[in-house]
Amino acid sequence: MGNNRPKKITVVGAGKYGSTAVQRLAGWDIADEVVMTDIVEGLPQGLALDMNQSRPIEGYRTLVTGINDYEATAGSDVAIITAGLPRKPGMSRMDLLAVNARIVKQVTEELVARSPEVTIIVVTNPLDQMTLLAADVSGLPRHRVMGQAGILDSARFAHFIAERLGVDVLSVRALTLGSHGDTMVPVPSQCSVRDTPLAELLPENEIDALVERTRAGGAEIVGLLRTGSAYYAPSSAAAVMARAVLNDEPYVAPVCAWLTGQYGVSDVYLGVPARLGAGGVEEILELPLTDRERHDLHEAADAVRAKVAELAELVVD
Repeated sequence: MGNNRPKKITVVGAGKYGSTAVQRLAGWDIADEVVMTDIVEGLPQGLALDMNQSRPIEGYRTLVTGINDYEATAGSDVAIITAGLPRKPGMSRMDLLAVNARIVKQVTEELVARSPEVTIIVVTNPLDQMTLLAADVSGLPRHRVMGQAGILDSARFAHFIAERLGVDVLSVRALTLGSHGDTMVPVPSQCSVRDTPLAELLPENEIDALVERTRAGGAEIVGLLRTGSAYYAPSSAAAVMARAVLNDEPYVAPVCAWLTGQYGVSDVYLGVPARLGAGGVEEILELPLTDRERHDLHEAADAVRAKVAELAELVVD
């Protein structure tokens, strides 16, 4: 990213997730412009106008541009893809595979045609498969295409731990790896409260209960809302990833990244701890895992691979 040209972020999708991400990014005042595009006429334009009118009140300058095409996205440094069908009660992430694959393919082609140097953050579900699809379609180096899942899942785990122990949530360090879904791998061995290992604070059965609640964290919110899905915490996660790339701020967090042998896993997108920066995923960090955690991570990788052939068959146009 050049230092002398305007900084631009594009968010594809003006639903609750996308528009909340735009609002967060604009309010941080880290970019000259945040572009929000959506197929619904008037929706991104109206939201952008509303957000821009909040600038004098909140004291930031970032301009929000709402559009129904991709012309204004040209020259984007970072793009967040939120477009796609959201989950409904009783719907699994895998149910979304066919329809969202077509959407992500088209969106990625549009973005890269106008911003060949862009770094892409995918949040559309099923996350692991959509990230791989965006990487394949874009032709970008794998380190410049990543998915958002682990930051959100780790935040959910941290919240549940803090709630159970009655402690300051900011004193909790939590980590989840693996796939975003049923094969999510919460990592209790890397979790602590004020540097005290979680295993010294809770018995194994209670930790397991928190792990299961974390795995079902998104579904729990979907069930409560009845219509729609989570967007406050998810948009925070995608926004901090975009900020790390745009500002070249070294930021270590679990993200869906391409593995080339780390943790004994290769040639698959999977949630792992990574250092983000201007180059996207600049380094994958290998943390010590228990035998059970490593086994679960390998199972998650196998589950993602099992869907890759199905994805290849679906995307034919």
